[in-house]
Amino acid sequence: MSLLELDDVKVHFPVKKGLFFDRTVGHVYAVDGVSLSIEAGQTYGLVGESGCGKTTLGRAVLRLNDITDGGVVFDGTDLAKLPGEEMRAFRRRLQMVFQDPLGSLNPRQNIESILSEGMAAHGIGKDQTERREKIKDILAKVGLPSNALSRYPHEFSGGQRQRIGIARALVLEPDVIICDEPVSALDVSVQAQVINLLEELQESLGLTYLVIAHDLAVVRHISDVIGVMYLGGLVEEAPSDALYAGPRHPYTKALMSAVPVPDPEVEDRRERILLHGDLPSPANPPAGCRFHTRCPWVQETKCATERPPLLDTGDGHKVACHFTAEIEAGTVKQTLATGIDAVTGTETVAAEAVEVSEDETEAPAADAPEKEPATVPAQASADAEETEAKASDAREQSAAAEDTKKETADATEEASDGTDGTDATDVKKEKADATEKAGGSPQA
Repeated sequence: MSLLELDDVKVHFPVKKGLFFDRTVGHVYAVDGVSLSIEAGQTYGLVGESGCGKTTLGRAVLRLNDITDGGVVFDGTDLAKLPGEEMRAFRRRLQMVFQDPLGSLNPRQNIESILSEGMAAHGIGKDQTERREKIKDILAKVGLPSNALSRYPHEFSGGQRQRIGIARALVLEPDVIICDEPVSALDVSVQAQVINLLEELQESLGLTYLVIAHDLAVVRHISDVIGVMYLGGLVEEAPSDALYAGPRHPYTKALMSAVPVPDPEVEDRRERILLHGDLPSPANPPAGCRFHTRCPWVQETKCATERPPLLDTGDGHKVACHFTAEIEAGTVKQTLATGIDAVTGTETVAAEAVEVSEDETEAPAADAPEKEPATVPAQASADAEETEAKASDAREQSAAAEDTKKETADATEEASDGTDGTDATDVKKEKADATEKAGGSPQA
């Protein structure tokens, strides 16, 4: 029986919405049905692009994240069903080296306090003197001087802080250490030192590692078995050498093609597989195979409707793909480009769609039925009515002004001729009234 077994582990985070009363409107499927096993003394490497659920899975093993469904069996005990106090006791045998060494160390505590805290919680050492001697031995194993006990985390370099994180895990004498990106924040030379240190400690102490990383070269160097994750699920698992020699899942092929080769001639000749689009959202994963939206060998049948199980294809090589044998035999042709066209494919398709739409609008087919006249949008119709109303008002005002001027002219003419028997005073009054109607000032 394996030391650590994961059986269909699921970790779903609820998406809440609401101002006063939170209600669940969906879930983020961070880990969705992962099964794997790790033998005692083995190093299992877990790789995948950012956001695929690697770290969440590692934290779920330690119950730092709640497990939605599935089982985590460690040495015959299902950790997913343990109550809090019993799980706390088991954490002595399961430890974690976190990705950010500075963020995982308390800046207010010196190194002796940080390392002895876990020992005191689990009853290791009779007193502080005994614990101090054990801490000095562990610091010597990870390559740190004994005078580091009185110093604080900010006084160390990045590589030294990572060594302190490893020492903190080792003081509890664990069986399994989960290393979450243990060297991603370090320089290349320091990376080699930390990786070599992990290997030496494994040989001398018989440790079992679960190494989470996205640096494929580092994982190949340290791992015995490698699992490849994509969007919350495991898509391929194989011994390290077999996986690098012949990846079988389309996603793994794309990952391996991204690893640079330190030989210019080989690098120029080999094929670089570029994938279409971006990683889908774990809150709304695609139906069927999670990778079918970007797979160069996607087929019309099964891929979009059935999720493939992780099956053994021989020699311990497990693949989650409906058409693994056909792709290897070459009987299934690529349906999506894998070169530079994969990068520009989305923009090209969009541009072609616009051009086709414009051509159909400008030059309709001869036998196409006549289209009905386009209706004017509501806003445009309202604007037209408003403009027409303003023009009508302007015309009415202009007509009224013309009538007033005409009346004024007639009154003046009658006053000068005297044909209607009106005296000069009445004429002046009528003229003044007419002028006032026209908007002018009465003349004396």
